[in-house]
Amino acid sequence: MNESQGDDRESLLLRRMTVAHIREPPGRDYVEVMFYESARFYQLPRESPSFETTLQLLKEAAAVGESLTITLASVDSDVIEGVARQ
Repeated sequence: MNESQGDDRESLLLRRMTVAHIREPPGRDYVEVMFYESARFYQLPRESPSFETTLQLLKEAAAVGESLTITLASVDSDVIEGVARQ
């Protein structure tokens, strides 16, 4: 795979989205996150190394309507691997 194909694939994993709602179902190993730009329910695994920091960033963004760059585990995935303000 050449560099441009790698860049294209990476861009498919990144989405700029605005947090609509966060649910913390009791007893679950994930937090559900809903975004205005998607009808899907996304999962932030509690076992993620940056879980607390990521959850805090999502909550702060939701409070002010800020969009974030969301990194997904794969193109078809609903698992959040990372979040950035950029």
